[in-house]
Amino acid sequence: MSNLKSKIESLLFISNQPLTIKRLVSLANTEKEKVEEAIKELTSEYNQKEGGVRIQKINEQIQMVTTAVNAKIVKDFIKEETTGELTRPALETLTIIAYRGPVTRAEIEQIRGVNCAIILRNLMMRGLAAIAEDKKKMQMTYSITFDFLKFLGLNEPRELPDYEKLNSSESLEKIVKQVNPVNPANQEN
Repeated sequence: MSNLKSKIESLLFISNQPLTIKRLVSLANTEKEKVEEAIKELTSEYNQKEGGVRIQKINEQIQMVTTAVNAKIVKDFIKEETTGELTRPALETLTIIAYRGPVTRAEIEQIRGVNCAIILRNLMMRGLAAIAEDKKKMQMTYSITFDFLKFLGLNEPRELPDYEKLNSSESLEKIVKQVNPVNPANQEN
């Protein structure tokens, strides 16, 4: 597999939303034609084999998805994942979003010290976090949802306990490090 195809495959795998060709060109730092060819090859490979994952393309957007044959098992898994209690890492991530949002994934991961892709996807599936494009940062940012505030009985994020104190990055980083000291043995999402 070519290096470009491998990069695109990884990006499609970890992305919690469809990616545009333009975004893939930017991320891979290459020409549009090369990205389109890599997508064509990946789509052919994934969609011809009898696996559980396919690549869908609608206009200029591409996304890795599960096959229709596995819809029930995936639906059951997602239901279980979205109705159970939040894990400690999920609560930490949600706290960062609540007090620092809108915040980029890179900023969340810098504070937590681990990859948060799966946790962020889970929080969005639960309706507790939302993603939007920040035109100034040219990145996607995460923020809490109205459902999150409604669940806590709040009108706005500023009503969270110690919001003003914890809204600064230095304070939040210290607290997160106290709660979850960086320990290579505990690097779970």
